[in-house]
Amino acid sequence: MLTRRVLLRGSAVVMAGAGAMPGWLARAADATTTPGARKKILIAIFQRGAADGLNIVVPFAEKRYYEMRPSIAIAAPGATNIQNPGPFGGTAIDLDGHFGLNPALDTLKPLWEKKQLAIVEATGSPDPSRSHFDAQDYMESGTPGKSTGNGWLNRALPPATPETSPLRAISLGAQLPLTLRGDRAAIAVNNAQTFQLGTQDSAGILESMYATTHDARLSQPGKDAFAAMKMIKTVNQQQYTPAQGAQYQQGGELGRNLQQVARLIKANVGVEAAFAEVDGWDHHGNEANQLSNMLRQFGAALAAFSTDMGDRMEDIVLVTMSEFGRTAEENGNGGTDHGHGNVMMVLGGNVAAPGQVSKESNSTKVAIWP
Repeated sequence: MLTRRVLLRGSAVVMAGAGAMPGWLARAADATTTPGARKKILIAIFQRGAADGLNIVVPFAEKRYYEMRPSIAIAAPGATNIQNPGPFGGTAIDLDGHFGLNPALDTLKPLWEKKQLAIVEATGSPDPSRSHFDAQDYMESGTPGKSTGNGWLNRALPPATPETSPLRAISLGAQLPLTLRGDRAAIAVNNAQTFQLGTQDSAGILESMYATTHDARLSQPGKDAFAAMKMIKTVNQQQYTPAQGAQYQQGGELGRNLQQVARLIKANVGVEAAFAEVDGWDHHGNEANQLSNMLRQFGAALAAFSTDMGDRMEDIVLVTMSEFGRTAEENGNGGTDHGHGNVMMVLGGNVAAPGQVSKESNSTKVAIWP
């Protein structure tokens, strides 16, 4: 049976109560409403599973790093006695004489050199939880120690106007994540190439039901969902070739999702915020090989997106995050356990500290949380 709930469940258009947005997003949100300014776009990438920030951006100048990780540490730049080279080489890629990128992230070094990349170390929620589920909820809510039922990325969006696009806030995935739930309309797109609701006949019936309902809680989300489907269908009718030879296929699923985001942005359909996620960062064992393989795709996806967007990166801020980090000391299985602080990356033309590594954990917490 076709019911009104089918559309809301299938399209992942969600309405909920609002809360305060994190202070560090206020400038980005304000920029979207500045008269005469080009619309700014905020993209959040969530690394689910608690990525090991210490082996992503390596503190190679710290002696304790090597003492606590005798078998999984990434060798310092220029090191010749490499015990654990891993599948993508054994030495960190020097950034500032203190920190270096994991060698699997070599695709990001050009962005660093062009000052399109900033790195924030020792960042994350001040809540001490080691539960993946709780920590992810807190991070997506932007409220340490509690889950609000709505997300910081939704709260960062300015109020809708009659000109607001139904594709203003999109998530690449089967379900709408907590970070995009709230009183601003948002939509989940699992695959833009096949984004539709049932058959043409059933979609027509549902569209008619939502168009004629007198329930305001259902009518507007329904209209937004069908308008979004029509806009995506129009975009899909146009051939798309990534610019400047960008190679998304090397970035795995994240690469495919970022290509869809790039395509919608270039089609000028009104995207203001986007969200994508990558699972599988919970490396309690055999971390060296698993992390390297994931980072190779992760870096390739981010690099391809930046290459494809070209000058439009001036209007984009892309932020990466994970729910928490890993222990500084390795465990007995060649991996790490649930820790606390982590690393975030920021890409784009509006990065506050391009080409730098921030090591101020206290100021970082102030920047991330209200």
